[in-house]
Amino acid sequence: MTQQLSTQASENVKQWLQDPSIDEETKRELEGLSDQPLELEDRFYKDLEFGTGGLRGVIGAGSNRINRYTVGKATQGFARYILEQHGSAEGTPSVVIAHDSRHFSPEFALEAALVLAGNGITAKLFPSLRPTPQLSFSVRHLGATGGIVITASHNPPEYNGYKVYNAEGGQLVPDEAEKVISYIQQVDSFAAVKRLDQQEAEAKGLLVWLGQEDDDAFIRTVADVSVNREAIASTLGQDFKIVYTPLHGTGNIPVRRVLEEVGFTNVHIVAEQEQPDAEFSTVKSPNPEEREAFTLAMKVGQEIGADLLIGTDPDADRMGAVVKNQAGEFVVLSGNQSGALMIYYLLSQLKEAGKLPNNGAVIKTIVTSEMGATIAEYFGAEVFNTLTGFKYIGEKMTQFEKTGSHTYLFGYEESYGYLAGNYARDKDAVLASLLICEAGAYYKAQGKTLYEVLQELYEQFGYFQEKLESRTLKGKDGLAQIQAKMSDWRSNPPQTVAGQAVTQVLDYSKGLDGLPKENVLKYMLEDGSWFCLRPSGTEPKIKVYFAVRGDSLDDANARIQKLSDEVMARVDA
Repeated sequence: MTQQLSTQASENVKQWLQDPSIDEETKRELEGLSDQPLELEDRFYKDLEFGTGGLRGVIGAGSNRINRYTVGKATQGFARYILEQHGSAEGTPSVVIAHDSRHFSPEFALEAALVLAGNGITAKLFPSLRPTPQLSFSVRHLGATGGIVITASHNPPEYNGYKVYNAEGGQLVPDEAEKVISYIQQVDSFAAVKRLDQQEAEAKGLLVWLGQEDDDAFIRTVADVSVNREAIASTLGQDFKIVYTPLHGTGNIPVRRVLEEVGFTNVHIVAEQEQPDAEFSTVKSPNPEEREAFTLAMKVGQEIGADLLIGTDPDADRMGAVVKNQAGEFVVLSGNQSGALMIYYLLSQLKEAGKLPNNGAVIKTIVTSEMGATIAEYFGAEVFNTLTGFKYIGEKMTQFEKTGSHTYLFGYEESYGYLAGNYARDKDAVLASLLICEAGAYYKAQGKTLYEVLQELYEQFGYFQEKLESRTLKGKDGLAQIQAKMSDWRSNPPQTVAGQAVTQVLDYSKGLDGLPKENVLKYMLEDGSWFCLRPSGTEPKIKVYFAVRGDSLDDANARIQKLSDEVMARVDA
């Protein structure tokens, strides 16, 4: 079976086949791959890496796959971390667990719960799918020691993932993750994973099922972020027509509940995408960043004359919005555009109500547009930059909460993740859905569409345009190619790009501006434009971000096209 395999893969296959802890069905699956050495190599050439906050990989048997064994091993390491963090505190430590609509999500969530129980940690488990932001909220609300969510966000159907959270409700930042990784690596066999069966865990009170009360607390808290609740409930919420698609994920019930709670009554659901579906069968990708995901929503929107279309990804932490332009055509807003609209709406309303604090803070990532930052500074808020990943925004929020130095107002990243309110430490598409709908209804009452407001913001603050290109390079060879490309750009930086001199190269692997070290390169150009190269932490991709500021939209679009064409020609070489 192991001919043509690398030494590491061959050894891993042998260990799995000989391990008495692994069930016979899994072993038969592996034996059935004996004539597929390339598949076996990919499944076993390494252990699935615990990366940005946890695991993410293709479902299946193997050390480089996500399955009950790799989930159990990761949970054993996390359990040790939880027990270490809990220290001598009184009472039993606890971990809240949620999952999305993907294949094996309920099974992996239960497996994690039973391993925690085997380590004497109380697992508080949602009985059915819940949004990732609700997990973050519930960790804080229930005073838990940590959290786990089983999700692969908007990855293809064959993927699943495992993300872990600290007691603040945030995904683990590097120093925390490194400790968990070291503990996982010390789990030398699956037999070392401690586990109770479900009946024993429940009898001992180490498996607790969460329910309606926990859902209600989340909905109330999100609804309380509304800044124009009375106006929405009285008139605006009835007139504003919304089309919503949960893209077969976890958002359906909470998004509808929050909108109804605040007073939106004219909400139309895309019926074909309403129910959970692990295959995401109506879309190529369940990603609200992509126009194709809104095809069915646009059809409904056209039929009813919708004011706004919104969609959430499978674990409801990302929200995409679609508006109509002056010609009545649907336009998918970028994450940067939606973020700018929400910042302007939120801060202008707080200012009008006399509730804008003088120490307000907005947090964004280093690859997010400067437009939102410019708007925030206009309202007197201080802007903070973090590395990519909402865990860093959450970490900054906790710093503000502990020191009292700033009042958190809004945090966002270009990849459609937003949070207003201090109730969670992860991006929340439920809240973003509420906020973008509220902004839309408010401006409709003034005779404006969100598209028109966006044009006004360009005129006032500058014609910012952004673009993202990515290249998927799968498997062992793909990882090597990505590393080689980053090495080439790092050792041979360009002097000029698109006719502009490179004025600064920011290599975040050196830990710039007090930020953690990360494999990211950002190139600043003399006209204020920039581009950034970053390997994805969750997918086999290299991502390239571009940003410009032009004298008009046409000028900005021409600038960004020229910049991206030249950079991608080298990336693809």
